[in-house]
Amino acid sequence: MQNDRKLNVAVLGSGAWGSALACVLHKNGHKVTLWSAFEDEANALAATRKSPLLNGAPLPADMNITADKQAAADAELAILAVPSFAVEQTAAAFDATLPENCVICNVAKGLCTDSGLPFSELIRARLTGRDVVTLSGPSLADEVARNIPTAVVAASKSADAARLVQDAFSGDVLRVYVSDDEIGVQLGGAVKNVIALCAGISDGLGMGDNTKAALITRGMTEITRLGIAMGAQAETFSGLSCLGDLTVTCMSPISRNHRAGILIGKGVSAEEAMKQVGTVEGYHAARTVRMLAKKHGVEMPITEECCKVCFEGSSPKDAIIRLMSRPKKQESPLSR
Repeated sequence: MQNDRKLNVAVLGSGAWGSALACVLHKNGHKVTLWSAFEDEANALAATRKSPLLNGAPLPADMNITADKQAAADAELAILAVPSFAVEQTAAAFDATLPENCVICNVAKGLCTDSGLPFSELIRARLTGRDVVTLSGPSLADEVARNIPTAVVAASKSADAARLVQDAFSGDVLRVYVSDDEIGVQLGGAVKNVIALCAGISDGLGMGDNTKAALITRGMTEITRLGIAMGAQAETFSGLSCLGDLTVTCMSPISRNHRAGILIGKGVSAEEAMKQVGTVEGYHAARTVRMLAKKHGVEMPITEECCKVCFEGSSPKDAIIRLMSRPKKQESPLSR
């Protein structure tokens, strides 16, 4: 069911995810502007009406596609759909353009590299006075662009802002749930990329489904452990933003984290894998997550091994051996 209220929406970022979400919003009847940081890219998209990052998926003929920031001046809802490294810069660039009552919805999955802060806090600092929502969950852009049913979660300190995002996106493509656990939803979306990179490395090494299942399950334990230490709600991590997103990112052949991991497992250096695949959020998040784990006194052995492989020259095979030879543990309390 689509909501009757139609919004002026600015989608800031014309990559695969931004373009897919712009199409969903347009299909739901909203007036959508798709903004690119690059004038040549905006002109090409406007001329061809096809997204090369989505296998040529069509872009609506009446959707405004531009590199002009002023096109977002009347936006009631702005979608921050840029890679994690560009979130702060893009938010700051639009502070003077977006209306004061505009709701900001961030869809990038990551953490501030230096501080480990969730993006919601960074965006509030750069887009002062606006309500901020995080949209996350198991949502491969290619599938959303092909109108494949997908479920995600909108998290915010503001219930009204979360519901506005829920209403804007809900339709026959996206089912949107709401949450007030901003920290948990953002941690799930960020740290699952690290585990997905490791799942890809496992596949590149030729390991089996048993190994991947272990990485997914124990990876979720690591994410939950860190989340609780940072004040998140434990139940969030069995939901869409962690378990759901973790599963699809670890298993899908079109996940960039997974694809980069496969290359590393096959012996390609981490730096070269990044060049071949492009933006790999798990690679950028790994050291930040390790920093947070140390800060909060949380044990995250899979994340630690990921950092050793990606940044310290450790062999992926040696990482598997170290994980398998760790001291024996108890998964849950034993009955007496």
